[in-house]
Amino acid sequence: MVFPVFLTCGPNEVLVVSGVGYDKPEMIVGGRIIAFTCFQRWRRLSLNVMTITITSPGVYSMKGVPLQVTGVAQVKISSNVPEVLELACENFLGKKQSELECLITDTLEGHQRGIIGTMTVEDIFKDRKLFNTRVFDSASKDLCTLGLQLLSYTIKNVSDDNGYLEALGMSRTAQVQRDARIGEAEANKDSSIKKAVADEELTAAKYANETLKAKANRDYETQKAGYDREVLTKKAEADLAYTLQECITRQKIKEEEMETQVVERKARIELEEQEIQRRRKHLEASVKQPASAEKYRLEIMAAAERQKSILEAEAEAEAMKLKGEAEAFAIEKKAVADAAQLNSKAEAYNEFGKAAILDMYLNTLPKMVSNISSALAQTHSVKMVSTGDSQLGAHKMTKEVMEITASVPTMIKDMTGVDLTETLRSA
Repeated sequence: MVFPVFLTCGPNEVLVVSGVGYDKPEMIVGGRIIAFTCFQRWRRLSLNVMTITITSPGVYSMKGVPLQVTGVAQVKISSNVPEVLELACENFLGKKQSELECLITDTLEGHQRGIIGTMTVEDIFKDRKLFNTRVFDSASKDLCTLGLQLLSYTIKNVSDDNGYLEALGMSRTAQVQRDARIGEAEANKDSSIKKAVADEELTAAKYANETLKAKANRDYETQKAGYDREVLTKKAEADLAYTLQECITRQKIKEEEMETQVVERKARIELEEQEIQRRRKHLEASVKQPASAEKYRLEIMAAAERQKSILEAEAEAEAMKLKGEAEAFAIEKKAVADAAQLNSKAEAYNEFGKAAILDMYLNTLPKMVSNISSALAQTHSVKMVSTGDSQLGAHKMTKEVMEITASVPTMIKDMTGVDLTETLRSA
């Protein structure tokens, strides 16, 4: 029988479920799922951090010095990236924890040995941070391809069996002692220099003190002389104050006298101005006002005359405008009447056809003969020459008029294309 199973896993492990219903295995980190026995299979993989100790004995450095290096690494199965977690499940699912730790130890030891061979003993001993970084960077790539994540790596211990590090320490101790002696000598030298500088500064301070004293005496004498000068100045000013005050008093008296004269003069000027105003008003009353009245009368008359001219001009313009409109109306009506007459004639001609044309020609023919005859009648003299058998006199003149009249249809046909003779013959 098939029974459903409710599976849970904590945040420190991954639950891998595969079988019916899954194209790819389902990986659950810190969650729950329902699985069915006989159709599905599930396994667990720990995500806990593993502390790995890597010991590399007898590894030769870059200069051929054998070393024993011990490092400590923190490694776990990566669960941040699904692809990396799939690799870890593919590589380690079903394996024991000891097998996983052994694989990691062998991988890290190989990288640790490789980095030792590229560095000197001095570099490893002095710059452990650089060594740690190189091992970490080198091992992280390989562990990531296995689905593992290297969290940290640090070197724990460096030792050798040949006393190289001890000799290196003794050399460093000798350097420290040498530096200590040099430092003591430099300190003594600095002390002597500082003592000399202090003596020099003391002497300079003494001289500066004496200088300040002399400067203070000079300032005292200078200020005292200034005070004495101020006292003498005040005394001289007091002596001259009376004379100055007397002159000021006399000047004020003189100014008051001049102001009195100015006031009297102003009074006379005002009196004269009042007399001028009186005379001006008299003149205005007797002369200016009548003249202004006459000027106003003339201006009113001129304005009336100007208004009259304007009104007459406007009336004349209006009359001309009305006359022009009447003439235009008459011309328009005459043109309309002429057009109506022409239309009536055209309709009559159209109605009577050839008979109308014949009538018009017969009415027009006497006028043409009359016009031709009147042109000949205005001739002062006519000289006629005979060839022997031609006619003379009035008969000849009458024939000439008739020939001119007879040539009219031919001329009309040449000018308009209308054969008047044919039209008359048809009518």
